Amino acid sequence: MEGSFEITLLIILTVTAGIGAQVLADYLKVPAIVFLLLFGILLGSDGLNLVHPHQLGIGLEVIVALAVALILFEGGLNLELRELGKVSGSLRNLVTIGTLITLIGGGIAAHYLSEFPWSISFLYASLVVVTGPTVISPLLKHVSVQRPVAALLEGEGVLIDPVGAILAVVVLDIILNGDADPTAVVSGLLIRLGIGVGIGAVGGGLVGLFIKRANFLSEDLKNLVVLASLLALFGLAQEIRSESGLMATVVSGIVLRASSLPEERLLRRFKGQLTLLAVSVLFILLAADLSIASIVALGWGSVGTVLVLMFAVRPLNVLICTWNSDLNWRQKLFISWIGPRGIVSASVASLFGILLTERGINGGDATKALVFLTIIMTVVCQGLTASLMARLLKITSTQATGVIIVGIHPLSRLIARLYQEKGESVVLIDTDAEACRQAQQEGLRVFLSSALDTGVLEEAGLSSVGSFLVMTNNGEVNLVLAQRAIEEFSPPRVYAVFPRDPQASSNNQKNKVNQAFASQLAIKTWNQYITDGKIKLGTTTLKEEGFAFQQAHLQALVRAGELVPLLVEREERLQVVTASEEWRLGDRIIYVLHDPRPQLLKRLSGASQSKRLSLEKLSEVEEIPLPVAMSMSAETILQPVEELEQEPIEVLPPPS
Repeated sequence: MEGSFEITLLIILTVTAGIGAQVLADYLKVPAIVFLLLFGILLGSDGLNLVHPHQLGIGLEVIVALAVALILFEGGLNLELRELGKVSGSLRNLVTIGTLITLIGGGIAAHYLSEFPWSISFLYASLVVVTGPTVISPLLKHVSVQRPVAALLEGEGVLIDPVGAILAVVVLDIILNGDADPTAVVSGLLIRLGIGVGIGAVGGGLVGLFIKRANFLSEDLKNLVVLASLLALFGLAQEIRSESGLMATVVSGIVLRASSLPEERLLRRFKGQLTLLAVSVLFILLAADLSIASIVALGWGSVGTVLVLMFAVRPLNVLICTWNSDLNWRQKLFISWIGPRGIVSASVASLFGILLTERGINGGDATKALVFLTIIMTVVCQGLTASLMARLLKITSTQATGVIIVGIHPLSRLIARLYQEKGESVVLIDTDAEACRQAQQEGLRVFLSSALDTGVLEEAGLSSVGSFLVMTNNGEVNLVLAQRAIEEFSPPRVYAVFPRDPQASSNNQKNKVNQAFASQLAIKTWNQYITDGKIKLGTTTLKEEGFAFQQAHLQALVRAGELVPLLVEREERLQVVTASEEWRLGDRIIYVLHDPRPQLLKRLSGASQSKRLSLEKLSEVEEIPLPVAMSMSAETILQPVEELEQEPIEVLPPPS
């Protein structure tokens, strides 16, 4: 009983520490692996001596194998195939040519700087060719970069992991058996990859077909069916040929994503939660088993090895593999900087260290120590500086392009056209067939469906779009739809038209929903204005001269219900105006202005009779309505009327 309680306590401490590290990392917006490694070392034998992974015996190998399989499956399931298609050439090169470059460069560096034997040097290099989704994905959540860069880093992290693991096994076989026949090495690598791809593709396709047709299963049970199938495919591939299971899990995840399952969003959330738990447990266990003394014993040469890997091998790798790509030099430089190692390197290095020690071969502990040093240095240096590098290189994507609009009517179609003319992707969603038909006639992409359908939102591209705008005629429905989108997809910017005070706050979820346009917007009224041709589409730019007065004049028109600011162009990107918008110098505001003049009067004044509105500078906004206003200071203009009324007025005596 005492032994079982010790293992129970070990698991409790591991899970608690792992989740605690995740919470702290999420709060501080840094890669979780930083705190996972720190907590693991603190709890291990070189720290508080509370966690002893060796108590699990061979069970540690089982936990590592199954957890890594789950992690890589989730990585394959999350790959954006459309985005990968745009960088497919560079991705292929990184997984093939890049692996070879890292293997050779890392092996040479480890031999000459860390003074490892050639065999152990290349074993180390084979373990660090991988990056890994466990580090890359959380990093890209905190650091928003342009989509081609993010897609390439994510694709490399997922696809290179099984390739690197298989390569490491082949190198280990050479060390253990002395078999250095190039034909045998290449064939062993290709056979494992082929078996993994075949089993993963067929198995993933069959699982996807079953899930689609098994309507009698609940959503929760479907998630568990996928989990069981994943483990079965991994075990089958491993049984046929060792280390082919990881590739089977990645491919099955990719195929399942391509199957377009109705419950894909829930499945990805479920697998994401399991992966989070698996990563937390693995890193705590592996870091707790790490000896700090073994890292210190490596000397400064090992630090030099990692620095060469970071500042010479990785940039050369990226330069060669992206030579003919459409990526610019800034994007290539950022990709060169981001190459943190993750769970696959740590787990395989730990298992190989045990195996080499059991076989009486020197170098197992040193290899493991150097791999963990590589993980620590790359994660700390690259992970903590990724945001700064992205800003310096100007490749951040905090303002992702594209918009999805829920609710089709004249005003929403006008906003969609403005986005489209700017070259951004636009999708409209509505349940009204006639409204959808009108939007299609204007060349807009539409979905005839409810925005409550997460499958439709997924197909519309909400997982990668920049803005989500809900503007149906029902304000309460708009707020519900916006909150649902945040819960399911977490888009960068969410806007909704709802009749609430924009300064009021009730809960955290609502605070993430920006109140669009104005605090009190009558959509039906403005749609009628557009239908009757009683509006003008205008634009104005806020300038330093008279900036305060411009703001006051615009706010007065908005409060009078005569003007609605729709979009603001800031830093060459369009954004939906919020009810509490803080204007900046240089903002280009696009608005609609109520024009109540009769049609005949408009024709006599020379106004265009075209139904298609065009942007123009309008005198009602550009010109100052009161001549005396030019002589007033901005502070006087913004001064409340009540204060003006309270000022004493000097009465001059009549002339004598």
